[in-house]
Amino acid sequence: PGVTGANLLMLLERRLDNTIHRLGFASTRSEARQLVRHGHFRVDGRKVDIPSYRVRAGQVIEVKDKSQKIQRINDSMGAVERQGVPSWLELDADAYKGTVQAMPARDDVTATIEEQLIIELYSK
Repeated sequence: PGVTGANLLMLLERRLDNTIHRLGFASTRSEARQLVRHGHFRVDGRKVDIPSYRVRAGQVIEVKDKSQKIQRINDSMGAVERQGVPSWLELDADAYKGTVQAMPARDDVTATIEEQLIIELYSK
């Protein structure tokens, strides 16, 4: 239920690879996708290596202990202070841990996307 375009954007925003990028564990979404695929993250204590995994409110995403030494992750964590973290996420940078506080809203998507055009294309 709801606005189809907004629902599509919220589903895309909740992907694990996008969430990791938003938390600042990776500098790009493609880098986040590769890091997830290589098994560097846990969701609620369980290893998840599927980039399209959909996170839910209350879930905790953490970098595995061995992976905390990876230079790419540490470099990206340094840049998160400049970018900031969306309001629907909470970051504990010292513990390499992030929490999904709530479901993202349409306002949380910062990219200029006309979702109605996407819906019109796929509804043909």
